[in-house]
Amino acid sequence: MAEKEGGVVKKGHEEGMKMSSSLLEEFGLPLGLLPLADVIEVGFVQTTGYMWILQKKKVEHSFKMVKKLVSYDTEITGYVNKNVIKKLKGVKAKELMLWPPVSEIKVDDPPTGKIHFKSLAGITKTFPIEAFAAGQ
Repeated sequence: MAEKEGGVVKKGHEEGMKMSSSLLEEFGLPLGLLPLADVIEVGFVQTTGYMWILQKKKVEHSFKMVKKLVSYDTEITGYVNKNVIKKLKGVKAKELMLWPPVSEIKVDDPPTGKIHFKSLAGITKTFPIEAFAAGQ
């Protein structure tokens, strides 16, 4: 894929988890935002902000503090910048009986303690950022 050209790639679960955590930290995003399992590969293109994550199977994670069930597909892609992931693909949050795709995740700058999730339908949900801390 052309988007991946010039990217730094880490293979395997341990190296992939280290890279995904360091990207979240570098761009001011909560460390628990991507609860991954059996990571195959994580890549990042510094010049464009394009990132991708491949994992062996889909993961569903419940963020208990905000009572949200989130699904992470086997392939997750997006463009990371300071406090934001745009054009996100492979992440869905359960709303009633539906699983609308999450297209953007944004942390307020300057910090307010809030994180915003925007769906493809244009609906934005706001939560306390600590709900997505590591280990939540």
